[in-house]
Amino acid sequence: MKEYWSRRIRDAVPYVPGEQPKGRTFIKLNTNENPYPPSPKVVEAVKSAAGEGLRLYPDPECAGLRAAAAKLHGVTPEQVFPGNGSDEVLAFCFQAFFDPERPILFADITYTFYAVYTDYFGLKAWQIPLDEDFSLPVERFCKAENCGGVVIANPNAPTGRSVDLEDIRRVLEEHRDVVVLVDEAYVDFGGVSADTLLKEYDNLVVVRTLSKSRALAGLRVGYALGSPNLISGLCCVRDSINSYTVDRLAQAGAVAALEDGPYFEEMRERVIRTRERTEERLRAMGFAVLESKANFLFVSHPKRTGKALLDGLREQGILVRWFDRPRIGNYLRISVGTDDEMDALCAALKALTEG
Repeated sequence: MKEYWSRRIRDAVPYVPGEQPKGRTFIKLNTNENPYPPSPKVVEAVKSAAGEGLRLYPDPECAGLRAAAAKLHGVTPEQVFPGNGSDEVLAFCFQAFFDPERPILFADITYTFYAVYTDYFGLKAWQIPLDEDFSLPVERFCKAENCGGVVIANPNAPTGRSVDLEDIRRVLEEHRDVVVLVDEAYVDFGGVSADTLLKEYDNLVVVRTLSKSRALAGLRVGYALGSPNLISGLCCVRDSINSYTVDRLAQAGAVAALEDGPYFEEMRERVIRTRERTEERLRAMGFAVLESKANFLFVSHPKRTGKALLDGLREQGILVRWFDRPRIGNYLRISVGTDDEMDALCAALKALTEG
């Protein structure tokens, strides 16, 4: 029943987010949230911002947030575009930089929102198959002709595999006439950012989020980095829809998170150590585990299907992510939790695979 729906959305297939459980308590390893709380300075900043000023609209330009991000990445504030989470920023990018006449390039196995945006905004895409080992076929991305843009998740989701900076440079060189968007949601956990290439390529957009490494999934803050021209394009899209996308509390918390470098480094290293430790344990149990530069692991087992393991873990109170898609239907994406949570995961998987 879709009475009164516009033609635009009648056949739309929206993105399906990971489960946010209610009622029962689970070990939640399905949505790549940070297992640790945000910096105490974030909490204090949000509390300070939660006063009488809430009756006023927030700064539409997010001046403080732009300045903090610019300082972190060595760019000017005019090269920063904040938004209500990186998903919103990505959606604005698809509207600002890609046209229906020429297809966008992205991998066949990657963040599924890219395909959702493509269909919703009436665009076209060439989905290039990842190599057998799930690495990005850089040569095919470089040789693709007459494309209207390139989108690369680095590190990729759900595989966790990363692309070398020189390969990003090759793609930029081959596609200087279109925007190349690098989605760096997980880069802080072991990847190398393309932000250093912004001075060389005015067709590069780097998208970041504070949901993962900065532990601010609940505040919804992301941002894009690019040339002032590209940032102006994003502002045009934003101001044609909603000028106030980042609220006062989110702006205050985001600035505090970006400025607290020591806390960020401590929590990031803790997640990386736990990931590496868990990777070794799973391999010892017979799992195939892709090398990850993200805050999750992509794993499969030779004797148990991904769906069977998903269901078995849920029965034991552990949530992970399974994708019913070609090539990856036997894999699970497992977010890195605390050491205790990963110990529980390994114990549950051992019981499920040895029984």
